[in-house]
Amino acid sequence: MAEQLRLMAVHAHPDDESSKGAATMAKYVAEGVDVLVVTCTGGERGSVLNPKMDRPDVWANIADVRRAEMDAARAILGVEQAWLGFVDSGLPEGDPLPPLPEGCFALQDVEVAAGPLVRLIRQFRPHVVTTYDEEGGYPHPDHIMTHKVSVAAFEAAGDPERYPELGEPWQPLKLYYDIGFSKGKIMALHEELLAAGLNSPYEEWIKRWEDRPDKGPRITTRVECADYFPVRDDALRAHATQIDPDGFWFQVPMELQRRAWPTEDFELVRSLVDSPLPESDLFAGVRETARAC
Repeated sequence: MAEQLRLMAVHAHPDDESSKGAATMAKYVAEGVDVLVVTCTGGERGSVLNPKMDRPDVWANIADVRRAEMDAARAILGVEQAWLGFVDSGLPEGDPLPPLPEGCFALQDVEVAAGPLVRLIRQFRPHVVTTYDEEGGYPHPDHIMTHKVSVAAFEAAGDPERYPELGEPWQPLKLYYDIGFSKGKIMALHEELLAAGLNSPYEEWIKRWEDRPDKGPRITTRVECADYFPVRDDALRAHATQIDPDGFWFQVPMELQRRAWPTEDFELVRSLVDSPLPESDLFAGVRETARAC
């Protein structure tokens, strides 16, 4: 029998798993893959972005509320989920920026902070790991730290001389960065909206793109998962403090999304198997290895 395929997705806060690669995870769950979401922090210092949830009782219990939201999203996606237990760093604002809070995730020593993730990798034994790029997808200190910790743990988990107290070594075979938005994707959605006679929420994004690099050329892997976009959106809505159901995320009709850009996109950055590029499957090259086990 072929070995059970396993995917680990490492994220900074509860809700990140539902806005980055969620349809891909739901697709693989439906195909019988074991999927584990790792959430590095509890999101304790996050904002309440849904006006309907901006209430004193929510703010007073924000950590518990976000855990409950994560439980609901996990059930919708059909994944397993584990907390690393670090404390949200918050998103500093101002000029100059204020210092990060003492003890927060972003101020941890990377070698130390990678330990709990190494332990999880050795327990869950994923074949594939996904996380953020060196900019964190966007420059939130917790996202950047998630990148650092994920890369460090990927490299260390298979080495018997590193973290020997944290379980039997296990080397994941592939590491990907999530590429949530590229210029090509935004332009495709924008043009489809205009062609349908609809207003586009992407006008300002396109203007801003003139001053920032496009990550589109970094995409190596496009996973067809449009059938699971509704599952993704249901998981997003479960994070009610973070997602306004009447807001930006849900302004583009579902059929238009499916038609304009039916994939979620990734950059393959480490591979220990033969997987010629471009790919359409995070497990390309891994399936053959698993069948041989």
